[in-house]
Amino acid sequence: MTAEQHLTSDLFEVDKRLGLKPVVDFNTYLEKAFGDGPCRCSRCLATAGDESGYEHAHSFELAGQKLHRRFATTAGSDVLMVLKKAWLSYTKAELPALGNLDLDTLRAFVEPQLHKRLVPLLLASGLARDVDGQLVLQAQAGD
Repeated sequence: MTAEQHLTSDLFEVDKRLGLKPVVDFNTYLEKAFGDGPCRCSRCLATAGDESGYEHAHSFELAGQKLHRRFATTAGSDVLMVLKKAWLSYTKAELPALGNLDLDTLRAFVEPQLHKRLVPLLLASGLARDVDGQLVLQAQAGD
């Protein structure tokens, strides 16, 4: 194989860690964490969609699409459970329990079309909070 052929083949090699079941499961989870349209929970219906007093957002505008978070499956503990498994599988290290979240590492194992869903889910689930532009993991009940 020539040096040029070797360089070209390296460009098309896929990181095999992306095919690991916990990583695939996290991407599937992230894809299904949101439903189409604005939130239709009783609070949102009662306030005609005004979420100004909410601690965590219910509805999102992502890439021009109106979505809502599926509450039944996206509590902070649910997100943490699938994230921990994917993180460990991909990095071979435990996800830090508290502190700054390395978004670059997280994005490395999330499908590019799902990147726009990461931060909204982490914030809306209460798993993380934004501190001066940095996502910080928070303690979860049961940890």
